[in-house]
Amino acid sequence: MTDHHAGSAWEFWIDRGGTFTDIVARRPDGTTAIHKLLSDNPEQYRDSAVQGIRDILGIEQTDKVPIEKIRAIKMGTTVATNALLERKGEPTLLLTTKGFRDALRIGYQNRPDLFALNIELPEQLYAAVQEVDERINASGEVLVALDEADARASLQKFYDEGLRSVAIALMHGYRYHDHEIRLLELAQSIGFSQVSASHRVSPLMKFVSRGDTTVVDAYLSPILRRYVEQISSEFDGLASHSGRLKFMQSNGGLTDARYFDGKDAILSGPAGGVVGMARVCEIAGFDRVIGFDMGGTSTDVSHYGGEFEKVFHANVAGVRIRAPMMLIHTVAAGGGAKLHFDGARYRVGPDSAGAHPGPASYRNGGPLTVTDCNVMLGKLQPQLFPKIFGPGANQALDKDACAAKFSELAEAIRLETGNDRSPEQVAAGFLEIAVQNMANAIKTISVQRGYDVTTYTLCCFGGAGGQHACFVADALGISRIFLHSYAGVLSAYGMGLADTIVSRHQAVESIFERDLMNELGVVYEDLERQGREELAEQGEAGEDISVKRSVHLRYEGSDTAIIVNADEFDDVVCEFEKLHLENLFQ
Repeated sequence: MTDHHAGSAWEFWIDRGGTFTDIVARRPDGTTAIHKLLSDNPEQYRDSAVQGIRDILGIEQTDKVPIEKIRAIKMGTTVATNALLERKGEPTLLLTTKGFRDALRIGYQNRPDLFALNIELPEQLYAAVQEVDERINASGEVLVALDEADARASLQKFYDEGLRSVAIALMHGYRYHDHEIRLLELAQSIGFSQVSASHRVSPLMKFVSRGDTTVVDAYLSPILRRYVEQISSEFDGLASHSGRLKFMQSNGGLTDARYFDGKDAILSGPAGGVVGMARVCEIAGFDRVIGFDMGGTSTDVSHYGGEFEKVFHANVAGVRIRAPMMLIHTVAAGGGAKLHFDGARYRVGPDSAGAHPGPASYRNGGPLTVTDCNVMLGKLQPQLFPKIFGPGANQALDKDACAAKFSELAEAIRLETGNDRSPEQVAAGFLEIAVQNMANAIKTISVQRGYDVTTYTLCCFGGAGGQHACFVADALGISRIFLHSYAGVLSAYGMGLADTIVSRHQAVESIFERDLMNELGVVYEDLERQGREELAEQGEAGEDISVKRSVHLRYEGSDTAIIVNADEFDDVVCEFEKLHLENLFQ
């Protein structure tokens, strides 16, 4: 491929996944280079993305990468996702209105498993909670003035205890900001390095989801900032140069490293895959597509029917997050998903061998995984696979280790059940279960939502997608599969094809009538001005910016809002009623 606007420097599009890091590099002449390496290989390098760039440019680890060689780095990362899943974010203090210290713990009283007798609540993200003596009612009347002296003393106490991150979520703070702004100023003056206020993070009603989103932002943003600084330091402070270092957000758009926040980073990696899938399928002439992205750690599935499907509310790792993100369903059935035999049945996942130690064939003493099934059955041939394993990162996959472990497993199954199967038959059995798990995931985002999946094209990508494409298509009755030439690195490729996106929200609680459109117009103009200013700071030209306006509508007395494109009044009403009926029968 050739791009006459590539300039005189390199661009790097990177997907840092749980097992592999994929890199698509665009040379100064517009041609592309592809590189893949393990995300975690502590014996060989500190960070896979940095090492991959060094490998492509031929620069030793001891040397600095000259910034003039790099035009831009666009990357998706699992750093925030992993920190959330493993509960390894920044210790955070939650400041909230007096009387509401347990509101986020109580939540909405949803039961994820209706028949579970032992309900295990997810671990809360905040390390401490402090009530603040203040109260503003729903109409903006100050019932209790903010006790600044007490708030300062409390903040100083937690600062002295070592906390450096604060989440501020006050009752009705999404609309009336004065008390939150003052608390933010107090926290910053004391020295807190991360202060997230709900009116900036999630300026919409519903205290619980607003509070959770604010806590997530405070919890993850310092982790992301340290990662950005780590990457930037390797390239002579690249992050300080506007638009040179960008990260993928959950909504499918890029943002400058300086604006990359915790709440927008949860689907950083998978979102790039959806963008890449949509772009290449449009070029190929496919307008209805099921995305099947199978990597080393998990499999992500998505639906594309001409426009990106997004959700505004999500529950990730037991945390309610309210931020625009791609509608992606994930199952723990990647190439690194571990194989289990419990004495009676085969199970695949949900735990993963990751990149270190990785599957048994990775020469690191790892367990049997889905990847090992494919090695055992000859679907993965060591001589054709990158030689990046072993102590020197220069050896091929170890088929002998796979054969030995499958032989042991087959013998254990025979002793337990009397079922005498060959190692190859055992591997095929586990593979069939993995395929069914992936097919069921696709049914969740297609068949269960009223789509006839048999009329769609299955777009397979990810490092392990091609190995299972036909099996998954057969299980679903899909007759057409699309494998792009960059399928193995399509998520990374999508980083380069994505647009820079800024999203702004504001609460307007009113009955939706024709006269309201004028008031909304003023709000839209203000939000658009803010968005354009941020894009300008990211180096985006004004003439290339497009604006999309939307409104969250619900029937009076109902709870759930539907996002509708905001154009003419009659069009808004018509689209809302149409979407409401569609959601009603899904």
